[in-house]
Amino acid sequence: MPLPIKATRRTALAGIGTLLAVPGLRAQGWQPTRPVRMIVTYPPGGVNDIVGRIVAEPLSRELGQAVVIENRAGAGGNIGTLAAAQAEADGHTILFGTTALFGVNPILYANSGVDAVRDFTSLGTIGEVANILSVIPDRVQATNLRAFIEEAKRRPLTYGSVGNGSSSHLSAVVFLKMAGIDATHVPYRGSSPLVAALLAREVDFGFDTTATSTAHIRSGSFRPLAVTTSRRASALPEVPTMQEAGLADYELGIWFNLAVPKRTPAPIVARLAEALERARTPQTAERLRTAFVEPLAVPRAENDAWVAASAARWQAIAREARIAAD
Repeated sequence: MPLPIKATRRTALAGIGTLLAVPGLRAQGWQPTRPVRMIVTYPPGGVNDIVGRIVAEPLSRELGQAVVIENRAGAGGNIGTLAAAQAEADGHTILFGTTALFGVNPILYANSGVDAVRDFTSLGTIGEVANILSVIPDRVQATNLRAFIEEAKRRPLTYGSVGNGSSSHLSAVVFLKMAGIDATHVPYRGSSPLVAALLAREVDFGFDTTATSTAHIRSGSFRPLAVTTSRRASALPEVPTMQEAGLADYELGIWFNLAVPKRTPAPIVARLAEALERARTPQTAERLRTAFVEPLAVPRAENDAWVAASAARWQAIAREARIAAD
């Protein structure tokens, strides 16, 4: 039975220092014989691409071969995911996995021909990023979460997301349900259009990542009320978590991992997982934080159960909300 999300998440956070501090012995056996490609299922320049490049550098050192980023965007990430699933399972192709690929796409794109949970083995987690509930000061009076919920009960509000079925959208769906309020959803096609809409005051509030929201929060254009993760974002330590702000059971983080096709031989999986574990250095952790991503290291023995449990939770949210792809 998969371990509970909260228990395994606590273990993951507690285990980061241990994994960074204990180098261990390098596994013997399989070694890549040519450059390893890491398929990132989003365009260059976004947070997924940035995180992929951050981890590719130390991973290259550990494997003794260059790890080359290949951006294969489209169809909500399914084009790149399918390409990775169909690649030869010899350790030379790695999928840069996300919460969306594992936890939402199997519901949104049930007939895509690929299912990350079914078709891939996770090598390990890399990091986690929070969505932030931000309101527009000129349109919303509330300065904390409880006051905002009361305001939303008194008058109709609209919120923006980065698209139907996105973590941005589902973060809002869970919030509205737990808070017992309604609001009109306006989906945009990505973070940039959502941010532009918030700056133009087209909607009252929205959920988006620390990577895209922090600058606008610091400028005063957005008023942050809470982050969706169980821990505060290091870039915005003054912003409380949803749990701290009043929604005790709210916890939704967007995580990144690396994965290989499930048919990959066990010795290759073990070697790649060990290399990823060793790539989680203090320097890598600091580079992730600079990109507004919190390091997340689930112990290898718990990794499969953690990913499966988290994916199942996101899938349940998407299924209950009856969300369709754009």
